[in-house]
Amino acid sequence: MSTFAFVVVITAIAGVVGTGLGGLLGVLFTRNSEKIVSLLLSFAGGVMLSIVCLDLLLDALGQVPGSVGHVFFVVGMTAVGFLLIYLLNAIIDRKTNPQVKHIDKDHPKTADQLSELIHSDHYDEHKKQYEQTKEQKSRRQLFIAGLVMAFAIALHNFPEGMVIGASYASDEVMGGVSGLATAIVIGLHNVPEGMAVSVPLAAGGMGKAKATFLTAITGAPTILGAMLGYFLGTLSPLSLALSLSFASGAMLYVVLGELLPEAILMWRSKAPAFAALAGLLVGVIILYV
Repeated sequence: MSTFAFVVVITAIAGVVGTGLGGLLGVLFTRNSEKIVSLLLSFAGGVMLSIVCLDLLLDALGQVPGSVGHVFFVVGMTAVGFLLIYLLNAIIDRKTNPQVKHIDKDHPKTADQLSELIHSDHYDEHKKQYEQTKEQKSRRQLFIAGLVMAFAIALHNFPEGMVIGASYASDEVMGGVSGLATAIVIGLHNVPEGMAVSVPLAAGGMGKAKATFLTAITGAPTILGAMLGYFLGTLSPLSLALSLSFASGAMLYVVLGELLPEAILMWRSKAPAFAALAGLLVGVIILYV
């Protein structure tokens, strides 16, 4: 099996199976799920921070050691990855939030419920409208809301795939086994994200089997991200630095702009901070032991 094919397979396991497992846990154990998911998201966010900062960015900087221009290139591409995912999420929020009743001027400027994280609350609003009217217009709006929800989920999963693909590309160029470690971490990271997807779907009345299946499918964009990350990473040292930096920036937004704020708002206590610290330290152990 070629390295590229192996990357696709291992990413499918980390993305689809990891997310599907989280989806299954979400529909089976929904009691007090927000506190559980809060801790799991914080822990996963801490692990990803250690992987990005102590592995991916260091590999990106190592492509042209001692070059000041290269440092600024890595910093710039990390910022580009961060800002692109932020802008895409901001566009979705601006289009959907006014249509959801519980999101008003007093609402936090980020998601504070599981349903908001994947925009299933927006989908549910259009579902209610369609069930009340059965109009063709409402049906079309419901379909659009479903696409928006799918795109919002993809924005979380695509960068994760890029991280895996770029890590394997770095292993080919520089040697090492960080790709496998990263894939394992992403797989674990996807479990709480799968729970975040399936819990609001099941709470909205969807059957457990269907909610688990749809949750697993949402992990598919991870594969596309891995293919892009690996392809860019194997072209040249500069493209590897680009792939690693962009993937790092995109992943940093998912963690710092979405997962950790969401986790803290779901359980307003110090517990998510301790879970994030635990995740960061576990990430260090995974990388260096």
